[in-house]
Amino acid sequence: FTDIQSLSQTTQHINKTQHCKTLPGLVSSQAQLCRSNLELMQTIIQAAREVKKVCQKTFTDMRWNCSSIDAPKFLPDLERGTRESAFVYALSAAAISHTIARACTSGDLRLCSCGPIPGEIPEPGYRWGGCADNLHYGLLMGSKFSDAPMKMKKKSGSNANKLMHLHNSEVGRQALRDALVMKCKCHGVSGSCSIRTCWRGLQDLKDIAIDLKTKYLSATKVVHRPMGTRKQLVPKDIDIRPVRENELVYLQSSPDYCMRNDKLGSFGTQDRQCNKTSSGSDSCDLMCCGRGYNPYSERVVERCHCKYHWCCYVTCKKCERTVEKYVCK
Repeated sequence: FTDIQSLSQTTQHINKTQHCKTLPGLVSSQAQLCRSNLELMQTIIQAAREVKKVCQKTFTDMRWNCSSIDAPKFLPDLERGTRESAFVYALSAAAISHTIARACTSGDLRLCSCGPIPGEIPEPGYRWGGCADNLHYGLLMGSKFSDAPMKMKKKSGSNANKLMHLHNSEVGRQALRDALVMKCKCHGVSGSCSIRTCWRGLQDLKDIAIDLKTKYLSATKVVHRPMGTRKQLVPKDIDIRPVRENELVYLQSSPDYCMRNDKLGSFGTQDRQCNKTSSGSDSCDLMCCGRGYNPYSERVVERCHCKYHWCCYVTCKKCERTVEKYVCK
């Protein structure tokens, strides 16, 4: 997804068609989409930045912490069809459609507006109103942009990789469909909430990323083999069955990310912070791959002795304390 990678580093505001030529990594149909809808392109750049931020926050407790997405270009682990690559493609596809759907609601895109009012009659005390996130438009335009590189006939890369990326991008968009929930606002005398105005809104991207991280942890390794008249992706170690629509898939095993290895795209975990009391993936034992860790002290300033004053403000003092932290050797 090198277009997402390079777009996230774009500082230019896209408001002229000639700006589309300056955007790196776009294939011809993406450049065409840019020229015909400059506002949309600005929204996609915003989504690309969000992917980096959300990915790194979601994986902060693991050896692979999305650092390979932050390099000037994708590192080999994301080009090889690994489990990490599966997550990045799924999150990128979800983020683009999510950002477009919300931009329709906020009025940042003139070619779309609020999503439709649901057909079903709400329960007593509830009514449809507000401005729903336009998921339909988000999915339509998002998939046009996200899937374009994999649908190009002359695009380099193996057919197996293209099928894998298309599948995982669709898993990301499916996670977005599942994240459309009912949101309501209360009305009534003195906040009695006698009537609720409701609309369909998307959960935050960080919640969708957590759902996709679960799918990442249980992703299925696949092989590209003939099934009927054409080659398809099928699970490698399970009785022959089609790949499920909601599972992330990958073709190549990942490095363990313990040591730095530029060929494999691993930064290693030296100097990464670890949690001495945890038994999870952020524990010093797992994060440091058994190499041990070094303690260090850090002084933190925080609010303390807070008092509420009638009416209506809070005053606090500042307290300083020393905390012990640990980094991998």
